[in-house]
Amino acid sequence: MTAPSLSPSLQSPLIARLIPYAALFAGMMILAGGTSFAKSLFPVIGAQGATAYRVGISALLLVLVFRPWRFALTRADLKAVVLYGAVLGAMNLSFYMALRTIPLGVAIAIEFIGPLSLALIHSRRPIHFVCVGFAVLGLGLLLPLKGGAGALDPVGVALAAFAGLCWALYIIFGKRLTHLHPGQSVALGMSVAAMVVVPFGLAHAGAALFNPAIVVAGLAVAIFSSALPYSLEMVALRGIPKRTFGVVLSAEPAIGALAGLIVLHEHLTGQQWIAIAAIVIASVGAIATTRETPVAGDPV
Repeated sequence: MTAPSLSPSLQSPLIARLIPYAALFAGMMILAGGTSFAKSLFPVIGAQGATAYRVGISALLLVLVFRPWRFALTRADLKAVVLYGAVLGAMNLSFYMALRTIPLGVAIAIEFIGPLSLALIHSRRPIHFVCVGFAVLGLGLLLPLKGGAGALDPVGVALAAFAGLCWALYIIFGKRLTHLHPGQSVALGMSVAAMVVVPFGLAHAGAALFNPAIVVAGLAVAIFSSALPYSLEMVALRGIPKRTFGVVLSAEPAIGALAGLIVLHEHLTGQQWIAIAAIVIASVGAIATTRETPVAGDPV
C-alpha cells in the first residue's frame, strides 16, 4: 500500500519559493519574542544575567554541535577570533543593558545605525544620500535632545548606539574569518563572547543564575533569542538572495517595536514610530541599491 502523495498545492514552485521567506519572518518574530522574554527576566537577574544566559548557553550549544577543536587555527586566525568574539560579547551586553531603560523597537532602530553606516560609508550614488537623510532623520527623532513624555534615557540611547558600533565591528572582524569553517568561527566567537559577558552576569546576579527555575528560563532565552532564529535564518539564506535577505531583515526594528508593545506593553509615541519607519526606509534603500551588501545577516 503506497503512502498518499502530497497535495499539488504543497508541491508547487510558489510554495517552495515562499518557504525561505516564511522561515526568515518566523526567525525575526521569534527573535523579537525571545528578546522580549529576556527583558522580562531583568527584575530577577538583571540585563547582565540575561545576557550571560543568552551568550553562555548559545556558546555551549554551538561548541557541542560544531566541535571547533577539530579544525586547526593559525595565530592570526586566533587573534581575529578573539576580536570577533569580544565585539560580539560587547554588542550583546550593551544592547541588553540599553533595554533596561528604552523600548525594544527603539533600541533595535538605534543599533541598526551601526551596520547601516557601514553600508553607506562609501556611498556615491544620489539615492544613498537620500538614505543617509532618512537615517539622520530617524536618529534625530530618537535622540533625547529635549525633554517631554517621549524623551528617551540618554544612557540607554548611548548603550544602544555602542551596540550598533559593535555590530559594525562584528561585520568587519567577521569578514576576516570567512576562510574558516563557518561553524568553527561562530562557535569560537561565541565562546569568546561568553568569556566577556558571563563574568558580568555572575557579578550582578550571583547565585540567582543557578536557580533551577531561572536556568530553564535562561535556556529558553538562548533558544528563542539565538539558536532557533539563527537556524531559521540559515534556512532562509539558502533560498533568498543576500540582498533581498538584507532588505527583509530591515523590518526588524518595526517587528521589535510590535513585540515590545504586545509582550512588554511598551507604547511608543507617534514620533518614535516615525523615527523607526525612517530608519527602516534608510536600511531598505541602502541594501537594495548597494552592489555588495555588508549586512547579510543578524548577529547570532
